[in-house]
Amino acid sequence: MQTPLLTDLYQLTMGQAYWHHNRHNQEAVFHLFFRRAPFGESAAIVAGIEPAVEFLTNLKFEEKDLAYLATLRGNNDEPLFAPEYLEALRNLDWRLTVKALPEGSLALANMPVLQVRGPILQCQLVETALLNIINFQTLIATQAARICEAAEGDTVLEFGLRRAQGPDGGVSASRAAYLGGCHATSNVLAGQLFGIPVKGTHAHSWVMSFRDESEAFQAYAEAMPNNTTLLVDTFDTIEGVKKAIVVARELRKTGHQFAGIRLDSGELGPLSIAARALLDAAGFPDARIVASNDLDVETISELKRAGAKIDTWGVGTKLVTAYEQPALGGVFKLGAIQEEETWRYAIKLSEDPIKVSNPGCLNATRQGRKVTLFNELEETHEDTLLEKILLHGRRVAKPLPLEKIRKRALASWADYRQNPLTLERSPRLEQTRAELMAPHLKPQPTLALTP
Repeated sequence: MQTPLLTDLYQLTMGQAYWHHNRHNQEAVFHLFFRRAPFGESAAIVAGIEPAVEFLTNLKFEEKDLAYLATLRGNNDEPLFAPEYLEALRNLDWRLTVKALPEGSLALANMPVLQVRGPILQCQLVETALLNIINFQTLIATQAARICEAAEGDTVLEFGLRRAQGPDGGVSASRAAYLGGCHATSNVLAGQLFGIPVKGTHAHSWVMSFRDESEAFQAYAEAMPNNTTLLVDTFDTIEGVKKAIVVARELRKTGHQFAGIRLDSGELGPLSIAARALLDAAGFPDARIVASNDLDVETISELKRAGAKIDTWGVGTKLVTAYEQPALGGVFKLGAIQEEETWRYAIKLSEDPIKVSNPGCLNATRQGRKVTLFNELEETHEDTLLEKILLHGRRVAKPLPLEKIRKRALASWADYRQNPLTLERSPRLEQTRAELMAPHLKPQPTLALTP
């Protein structure tokens, strides 16, 4: 959705207030980050950067957008937005400068994933969409990495489109799941859009449309001899495996390879062991056993520990909905704002320490396992982690193929498991933060000493 209306209303109402007070072009710096890593981890795989860049480089208020905004009413039943403000939106020259962590790299809690700098009105207008894109894809990519880790190198297929949160959620989830380590998707549109390998054979309805299971298997093999993985649990699973073996022998006679079977219900561990024994005894040791049925990290781990003979894992609902934790708590906070050519640092305070933000124009550097946040307005470092991707609204970094981003994600996650990272603030940033917090700290009561 390439429209600036992909936002919350309060971004536009704040926008009119900035415009009304002639502050809409005031330079500001915002940071997108999350306060806690998902799923009990200490880091997450950054995903959604390229879709975010695409969104930012194609923004324009169309006439239909402005016409809609003109219909909105305030609580006095008068137009909510001034015509002059809507005219300013029509002529908006988008000139944001954005730095980002490389997609597929790791982010820690309170570490900026994005640094967004530019006119404060423009920063506010893109906040919601950026959070929507990056929160979700980072969440799914991280869950995919955990699921693939549980599968211990086995093939993992993402089968979640039908259970995803709408078509846009399904496509985004497929991209993020592949980035995070899944090997293929059932989502044909995602395959077309992103070059992801697509996989799939047939459903229970195919078998049920025939009077006989053997007939269904034979008919499918005749129609799709180069894609014959048979779903064997429509009726009796073990009998289904035996009937699939008959079809496999016929395929072999015609020069085709039988791909395998799929289990979608029942006790997957014992059934896979029994199926493997039957397939091996029949001379099909290379036939794969695909398992599905609401799989997640815990279920896959348990099946692996129990010795299940499963080669390929089809994971759907629990992956694309991030069932364990359905949202990443990403936020977008102001770090600095320019006032008469000087920068004023901004900080969000809270009685909850985790909600206290970091001020300045933040970047990060890494030495070994230590990541250090610093304020670019006061400090310089080589080899910073956030890289410039947009300069005054124009792309300055070439997009990477998804396959390369996926390789980076796989390497980043493996490195994270071996050598977890820690995050700290530079001494100068720590001092700035303390100075901003000091006026708001409540004095500690003193206790009178009794003689």
